[in-house]
Amino acid sequence: MSAGQIAALIAAGAFVVLVLLLAVPLLKLGRTLDEATVAIRKAHEGSAPLLDNAQTTLHQVNTQLERVDGITSSARTVTSNVSVLTSLFTATLGGPLVRAAAFSYGLNKAVKARRAGRDAGAHSLRTRPGRLRRRGKK
Repeated sequence: MSAGQIAALIAAGAFVVLVLLLAVPLLKLGRTLDEATVAIRKAHEGSAPLLDNAQTTLHQVNTQLERVDGITSSARTVTSNVSVLTSLFTATLGGPLVRAAAFSYGLNKAVKARRAGRDAGAHSLRTRPGRLRRRGKK
């Protein structure tokens, strides 16, 4: 055997050892990819019912939102009707009610003044606060 052949044998042996050392990580990587494939399949199988339930939930939420929209529309209509009714009440009965309230207030003051022994109009004859003008003097 010549020196070249011995060098070739050593190189071939080193190559075999290198291949064997690289085969172990490649086999582990293959197992890891297999496990990842199995996990992805299981996740895919489990996601179909989850997506179906999500779709059902969204459908129910949309139905409830349509109901809430109807309720909101009705509340808006009621608010508008109450506003119009308030305006109508104020326009038709507001003035006469204010006048009636003012009249009853004045009547009440007059009755109280008469009961106290004073003239009903004496409180309007004040010249300065706290003093009354007498009827005979001007």
